[in-house]
Amino acid sequence: MKNKFGFILVKPQLGENIGACARSMKNFGFKKLHIVSPKINFPNHKAKATSVGALDIINKTKVFDGVEDAIKSYDLIISLSARRRDINKKHILLQDFKQIIQKKKNCNVGLMFGPEASGLSNKDLSYSNFILQIPTSPKFKSLNLSHSLTIVCYEIFKTISKKKIKKFSTNLKISSKSKIYSVVSHLINLLEKKDFFIPFEKKQSMMLNINNLIYRLEPNDKELRILASIISSLSKK
Repeated sequence: MKNKFGFILVKPQLGENIGACARSMKNFGFKKLHIVSPKINFPNHKAKATSVGALDIINKTKVFDGVEDAIKSYDLIISLSARRRDINKKHILLQDFKQIIQKKKNCNVGLMFGPEASGLSNKDLSYSNFILQIPTSPKFKSLNLSHSLTIVCYEIFKTISKKKIKKFSTNLKISSKSKIYSVVSHLINLLEKKDFFIPFEKKQSMMLNINNLIYRLEPNDKELRILASIISSLSKK
């Protein structure tokens, strides 16, 4: 089950933090690490040195140019944020997070972390299903990247190591982010042909709202095909 979890670092700034993240992942039995547009050359000496016994994870880490590509292999994206955002996503705490991963046993779950200095942007968060906030002192909320990832690894490890509950065969596998991305791209393409994004200066904001609306859904493949068919039908004369 641990192979169903992966970790996505968006624009990390320090090789030391990447190495420390890899080490924590290996401590708890996780292997999948994705990096989006690192600010340093990767892999570098500092990342390898601080990974200690997790050099295998560093060597197998995949690097992407954008969040859209990095999340395509996951069904569910949970993003980490030190502060509550004014964004239409469900904000959850650790107890909620544990319930979600117990319930979504058949899903590939991606945990997304932002840059050390600024955290994830609203655009990055728009691809998420949930936003997870780790409780800290209100006087100093920001956690180090590797510390935050370590807490999440521990919580997953603790949750899935408990006695397994019976699986229900009625659970339907939800569609991957790759399939959702295709539907969103198709929708935006049709909207552009219809001159929907007017005035032009509001286009990015409107696209962000479309992302927020559709990416937070958890459709299965059949439901996604129906949605794609509806979108295509409405575009016809």
